[in-house]
Amino acid sequence: MDYTQILLITTLAITTLFLILVGINIIFVLIELRKVLKKINSIAEGFEKLGQGLGHGLKETVSFFVGFKSLFKVLKVLGKENKSGKRTKK
Repeated sequence: MDYTQILLITTLAITTLFLILVGINIIFVLIELRKVLKKINSIAEGFEKLGQGLGHGLKETVSFFVGFKSLFKVLKVLGKENKSGKRTKK
């Protein structure tokens, strides 16, 4: 065999081994990336649940104040009726 052929075969073998190692490392990186994305997804779901809880609480608070506003309107109307003499208490 010629020295050139030996050098080419050696270079090809080393390059092949190097590419195999790079491929294995890429697989490990993708596995780790999958784990990280699962953790990020669970954190995002937690924030979504928290946001829904806050939104629900905010809706209830707004409804509470709207109820008070309606109560004050009713009391105002009843107060005007009593002052005008349309309705009197017996």
